[in-house]
Amino acid sequence: MADPRFYDNRGPFTLAEVCAKAEVAVPEGADGAAKILDVASLTGAVAEHLSFFAGERAKEEFAQTAAGFCFVPLKGLKSASPPAHTVTIPCASAQHAFAAAALLFYPDAHRYTPLSAGVDPTAKIGERVVLGPGVVVGPGAEIGDGTHLGPNTVVGRGVTVGRDCEISGNSMLAFALLGDQVLILPGAQIGQPGFGFASTAQGHVKIPQLGRVVIQDKVEIGACVTVDRGALGDTVIGEGTKIDNLVQIGHNAHIGRHCVLVGQVGLAGSSTLGDFVVLGGQTAIADHSRVGSGARMAGRSGTITGQVVEGGKDYGGVPAKPVKDWIRELHAVASLIKKPKRSSND
Repeated sequence: MADPRFYDNRGPFTLAEVCAKAEVAVPEGADGAAKILDVASLTGAVAEHLSFFAGERAKEEFAQTAAGFCFVPLKGLKSASPPAHTVTIPCASAQHAFAAAALLFYPDAHRYTPLSAGVDPTAKIGERVVLGPGVVVGPGAEIGDGTHLGPNTVVGRGVTVGRDCEISGNSMLAFALLGDQVLILPGAQIGQPGFGFASTAQGHVKIPQLGRVVIQDKVEIGACVTVDRGALGDTVIGEGTKIDNLVQIGHNAHIGRHCVLVGQVGLAGSSTLGDFVVLGGQTAIADHSRVGSGARMAGRSGTITGQVVEGGKDYGGVPAKPVKDWIRELHAVASLIKKPKRSSND
């Protein structure tokens, strides 16, 4: 469910109201007057929540969900195994239906709370805090002792910043929780909406992004880095991780402790890095990939969707493979190129 510090829930709504908004029928035998309090992920939902099942990758989570209500695509009904307590709502596209329902509960999810110039009177500012010229601190935000906010920094509604942090100028923090001793260089954008769409032949429908960004202690984030907030859960950056300039971190990505991400690295949505992972410059981690703890990936290497990279080894190439195999592959291709061409008379 969405964090009320950042999002205003307009619910509850009845099952009939939700189905009408999503343009689907109330399931046969279901109580249209049943109350739905919120929307949530399969793993985060409880009995009064609405979720969605989008495909094979989530079969295990679907089978174990506590959600009381769930959109299920017509094509996935045969393979789906919902718990007995879950009311399944058949629809053409679970993602489209959920996007419509989420907007019913959170119609302002795409909008930032209007911020007044300066510090909102409901914000909590600790001792020895330094605010540069043009700083804006939104309602309900908290700034810890000894933290410095550079010129034109914007701290959105409900954001918490820990103690002894350095937030450089022209940065924006929204929908985020920061630990202690976090360093953010100029121009970073933390908590922007994730790149999530439900697509059809008619176009692309934005899926409301209702999650947060959690940045743990002693993280360093470079200039012009973008960290998208989670779609329903959290985007997490683990303690002590160091991120270079111009890095993109997608929604629901989880980065372990003490990782190093060099310039222009890209992490797609729902990718996971273990602890002490090192990613060379311009490395690309595809969606739902998992990189084990202690893995090191050479610059311009990458994974493909859902790839699992074993920890404790060095990798290169695309899709990523052990570095010795990658080097052999490069030599093999080079030798093929160098072979003399056969004439037509041979």
